[in-house]
Amino acid sequence: MKRNVLIILSGILVAAIVALMLFVFQVRQSEIAVVTTFGKLTRAVGPGPHLKWPWPVEKVYKIDERVQNFEDKFTEDLTGDNNNLLTTVYVGWSITNALEFFPKFPGGSTLAAQRMLEGILRSSKSSIVGQHPLSDFVNPDPAELKFDAIESQIEGLVQSQLSSNACGIQIDFLGIKKLGLPESVTQTVFGRMTSERNVLSSRSEYEGQAEAEKIRSAANRQAAEMLADAQATATRIRGRGEAEAAKILPTFQQNPELANFLLRIDALDQSLRDRSTLIFDERTPPFDLFSGSLTNSPSH
Repeated sequence: MKRNVLIILSGILVAAIVALMLFVFQVRQSEIAVVTTFGKLTRAVGPGPHLKWPWPVEKVYKIDERVQNFEDKFTEDLTGDNNNLLTTVYVGWSITNALEFFPKFPGGSTLAAQRMLEGILRSSKSSIVGQHPLSDFVNPDPAELKFDAIESQIEGLVQSQLSSNACGIQIDFLGIKKLGLPESVTQTVFGRMTSERNVLSSRSEYEGQAEAEKIRSAANRQAAEMLADAQATATRIRGRGEAEAAKILPTFQQNPELANFLLRIDALDQSLRDRSTLIFDERTPPFDLFSGSLTNSPSH
């Protein structure tokens, strides 16, 4: 009896498991599921357990909702100023509407979607590259490069085509990964870059010379002003000295011996001011003051 109960319970358990497998399906967090009824798309469901009718009534297709990424081939395009440029672009994309995505690509194939994206990216990249001169991609001045604007334009054009075709896909990120120049263009580009560098160098040198000339002119002007002030001051001092000398000139005229004596004393004072060691002839004025005979001394 107990054995029969166990068999029945086991049968019920197996039947429940089979029923669950037939009528219930689980969707993971990174997925979205599309359900068809007799081959016709009916609904899309997100993560979690869901009920369904067994096949062939309903069939479930699970699609990866995570961001997919790829990079296109290293292709050659013509720039706006007729130069050949090699580029590689990387792209990240994801599914935003499974009900639009599933009918476009058999079985919700992400590989088929990527192949379509590669074609759209190739034509969009060629179109945008053709709108820009080579100097927007290769330039000695980083401020003149326009990578951000070019990447945004390519992304906008790709997204516009995806939206117009109702693909249920969005571009999450897009960027230029690598640039290259054909050998025929390389020397021309290097020559242009060298020329532009020389122009920048000459401009900097000219600006430096102009600034140096300004500084030099200002210094010369300031020196001339200081020299003029010094000369004016010296003239004033000389004038005052001459005025003072003029006051005592009558006295010297009345007593020239005194004037001669004072001048010799002043000359001797100037000679001994720096604590110098002197070798002199005592007969030579003003050193004759050291001799015992003061023939030219003033009389009192």
